[in-house]
Amino acid sequence: MTRIGIIVGTTRPGRRGHAVAEWVAAAAARRHPGADFEIVDLADFGLPLLDEELPAMAGRYAHPHTRRWAEAIARLDGFVFVAPEYNHSLSGALKNALDFLYAEWNDKAAGVVSYGVQGGTRAAEHLRLVLAELRVATVRSQVTLSLRDDFTAPDPGGPAAGPAPDPHAHGPLGALLDDVLAWSRALEPLRAGVPA
Repeated sequence: MTRIGIIVGTTRPGRRGHAVAEWVAAAAARRHPGADFEIVDLADFGLPLLDEELPAMAGRYAHPHTRRWAEAIARLDGFVFVAPEYNHSLSGALKNALDFLYAEWNDKAAGVVSYGVQGGTRAAEHLRLVLAELRVATVRSQVTLSLRDDFTAPDPGGPAAGPAPDPHAHGPLGALLDDVLAWSRALEPLRAGVPA
C-alpha cells in the first residue's frame, strides 16, 4: 500500500496548519481509500535547531530525535506538505526539518498545499527549490488557500480559525492527491534500487 505523509509544516502555537492537514486527510480518505494517508506533525518530533555534526548526506545520525524523524520519513512513499507562508518564505521549522535528513527524502513525490495572506505561493515556490535539492519530485498541481477567503473567522476565546475553502480549492486538491499517488508509485523502482 502506498503511504503518503501529510506534513504539517509549522510548530507555531495557534497555527492553522494542523486543521488544514486534517482537511487534506479527509479529502484523501474519500478520494483514495486504498492508499494510506497519515498526518505527520513536526510539533510531535521536537526537533531542535539542526544539531547534527555531520551533514545529512552522510546518513549517520548522532541524536535520537534525528533517528526518530528519519524513521518516520523513510517509511513514507510520498508527501503532501502543508506550508504556511512566513515572511515570503516557508517556515523555519519546516526548513529545519528538511535539513535534518537527506536519503530519506530521495526519489519520492510531493505536492504542496500552501496558505497565507496571498495563498502562500512564495512559500510553495521556495519549498519546491529545497525539495528539488533533496531529490523530491514535486507535482504541478497545487492548492493555495487565502487566510482572508478560505478560513473561518477566529472565535474570540474559542478555537483557531479553521479551513473553509472556497469550492475552487477542491478540484486542485483532488488533482494534487491523484498526482502525488501516481508519481509516488512511478518512483517506486528508484526507491527499490532497480536500475532504469
